[in-house]
Amino acid sequence: MKAFLRILALGAALISGIGAAYAQNNAISSADWNAYKAKFLDGSGRIVDDANGNISHSEGQGYGLLLAYLAGARADFDLIWSFTKTELLLRDDGLAVWKWEPNANPHVTDPNNATDGDMLIAYALGLAGESWRRQDLLDAGKGIADAIGRAALLRDGKEVLILPAANGFGAKDRTDGPVINISYWVFEAFPVLSNLAPNVDWQALRSAGLGLARDIKLGNAQMPPDWLSLNGEPKPADGFPAEFGYNAIRIPLYLMRAGIDDRKTLEPLLKGMTDGQGNPRTVLLTNVTKDVLSDPGYRMILAMGACVLDRTPIPNELKTFQPTNYYPSTLQLLALSFVARRHGECL
Repeated sequence: MKAFLRILALGAALISGIGAAYAQNNAISSADWNAYKAKFLDGSGRIVDDANGNISHSEGQGYGLLLAYLAGARADFDLIWSFTKTELLLRDDGLAVWKWEPNANPHVTDPNNATDGDMLIAYALGLAGESWRRQDLLDAGKGIADAIGRAALLRDGKEVLILPAANGFGAKDRTDGPVINISYWVFEAFPVLSNLAPNVDWQALRSAGLGLARDIKLGNAQMPPDWLSLNGEPKPADGFPAEFGYNAIRIPLYLMRAGIDDRKTLEPLLKGMTDGQGNPRTVLLTNVTKDVLSDPGYRMILAMGACVLDRTPIPNELKTFQPTNYYPSTLQLLALSFVARRHGECL
């Protein structure tokens, strides 16, 4: 693994982060945010994953905080943060439990963390704390960012990787470990996390993630799988589908939102996640389409890619936000907010 990670480091450019440059209040209209919160934010402050048994999770709370910040919805932000703080930030290591079920007693049914959720929460706290001059939010974001550095990163010499959770994915936990998920690299967050926790080498983490996004091309599909083993030659992790699936479709979105817009990085991912009819898809590494993704939130990622690479206008039907299910609706708002801030020529 050391040799592989050294190759990644040599092949990845050290691109400085610009995530906070566009992540500002009112990047999401009040109408779009109100439609989102009416569908997915309940009165207790939890974001409801309506396609997953109406559970809540740290990822959803992080997305909710980020979207509320982008909409300038301070009261909603505080409501989401209150639930997150009291119901999920229960672990001794400073990270959030990842899964909360409304019909279970106790509600927390898996106390492990999900590192992308922790990252999104800390990122949103850092943005809001700086913008709104809230030291309480900055302090909370710093605590989570420090905890990620202590408990959820894998260090190998100068290389740094994200473990999907503090437990269960390392070399001591699995015979094919370490196992990673490239979609857990929230690239736009690293500059903010670096300000919150400067003792953590976020630049090395970013560099490794860029190398993975560019270089991991497996099977006939020549795409990265959702779950990747780095024990020896990179390969799909045991016990997970060998596919570019619902996790991985976020990779190009995260890259573009972080200002990473070179064709060498983006084009293979966007092309590989497109079926023969121009629709987004999940794909087995055998290059067999598994699911065609007709939801506007998924289609918006391809449209965003065409805008970023070729200045192609966003189709009219994707400019109007109508919430469907939690996950694609979240991705659509993240994409629309980016295009509005950085590529208004496409709207």
